[in-house]
Amino acid sequence: FDGRCAEAFRFYASVFGGRLEMTTHGESPLADRIGPDLRDRILHASLTAGDLCVVGSDLPPDWHDAPQGISVSVEVPDVAEAERIFASLADGGAVEMPLCRTPWAERFGIATDRFGIPWMVNCAPPA
Repeated sequence: FDGRCAEAFRFYASVFGGRLEMTTHGESPLADRIGPDLRDRILHASLTAGDLCVVGSDLPPDWHDAPQGISVSVEVPDVAEAERIFASLADGGAVEMPLCRTPWAERFGIATDRFGIPWMVNCAPPA
């Protein structure tokens, strides 16, 4: 992320629940070597919710590029939960493929969230 990691991970925690842990560069053992422009940026963020584990960090401004060619994929157990998660992730972002029934899933959709992170939400058919 480019300075919005804390905001993004608080948002993801509101969507997925779970345990959120974050450490800034200024809180790290290397804090005395970090310039003031990085002190409040996130060195490591971790969200664990069930089988989901997502990690992230803020990069120095001149290192950050928008994600390309990847998506974070989440498997959701039921249609209502898939619809809730997809709507939350798409809010303020962009829908690439609306959540719909596909040959492999009860619901599948692709959205890029307000932080520029692409997500695929998949809800497999009942067994």
